[in-house]
Amino acid sequence: MTILILGLFVFLGVHSVRILAAPLRDAQIAASEKRWRGLYSLIAGLGFVLIILGWIAARPTAPQVYDPPVWGRHAAMGLVWIAFVLLAGANGPVGRIKATVRHPMLLGTIAWASGHLLANGDLASVVLFGAFLTWAVLDLISAVNRKEPAPVVTKPIADVIAVVGGTALYAVFVGFVHRVLFGVSPMG
Repeated sequence: MTILILGLFVFLGVHSVRILAAPLRDAQIAASEKRWRGLYSLIAGLGFVLIILGWIAARPTAPQVYDPPVWGRHAAMGLVWIAFVLLAGANGPVGRIKATVRHPMLLGTIAWASGHLLANGDLASVVLFGAFLTWAVLDLISAVNRKEPAPVVTKPIADVIAVVGGTALYAVFVGFVHRVLFGVSPMG
């Protein structure tokens, strides 16, 4: 569990710089955006690897905290699909999804984490998905408080790309990648 917690601290810590130390982040970007992005990516990647390794190591012996509802697995499949669509629409041109939702990456993370909490009740999963859910909610509150202007729809086709691309990635991930990376098949 220590590796999992360390990975969460590293990954979510670097992703919290904008929340906790925006002036430091802005100064680093102003000094050298390329260096900042490289360091940020390196730290986030290290945290991600530690999270995966820690979760895989902790899960087999993690005690059950609660019994997920019978319908939790089905709800998780729907919520994770929504998460993939939102994530696919987060970094592209502004379509109606991005303009309406405003923070699709954060809402996608909330959907993903909530779905996994509905399907998994072991301590390792509660720590992992609970940490991501808490971080995403706090970051969303921080983003709303920044009062950024609403994006204007520039490419309506972006919604089609988000839905089709997100659905295709979801199918590949659920059908193959999840089992390879995490040793668990969402399909049972």
